[in-house]
Amino acid sequence: MIKKILAGYDGSEPAKKAFEFALDMAAKYGAAFTVLSVVRPPEPPEAVEMEAILEQATEHYQQLFADLKVAADAAQVPMKCEVRVGHPAEQIIHYANEIGADVIVLGHRGRSMIAKWLLGSISRRVVSYAKSTVIITR
Repeated sequence: MIKKILAGYDGSEPAKKAFEFALDMAAKYGAAFTVLSVVRPPEPPEAVEMEAILEQATEHYQQLFADLKVAADAAQVPMKCEVRVGHPAEQIIHYANEIGADVIVLGHRGRSMIAKWLLGSISRRVVSYAKSTVIITR
């Protein structure tokens, strides 16, 4: 049974589709629903710079979350929103384990074959290492 759903969200079109899919699933299953956004720190991180980036990113995501909350309220689905700092795939996996998510929903991002080979994608890493079921929307 699906009791907890985690959706990764970065504000992109693929992430919006993933959110809509996860919201629909949460409504149908009566599952707890959490949206997670991850802020990548600068390389190398500096304490003063880090605080400013985290504050700015949190404000940015809070604005994005406001629109998501309207959709969740319309669907009568309680939703929790979180912002974490770090590598997106690692943070998504860690947070999913932390809350005991049954399902992780992510958007697919198209990249060139060279970029995928060199960098890998967030969704590919999450699929490879997550303990939960992972759904990638297109």
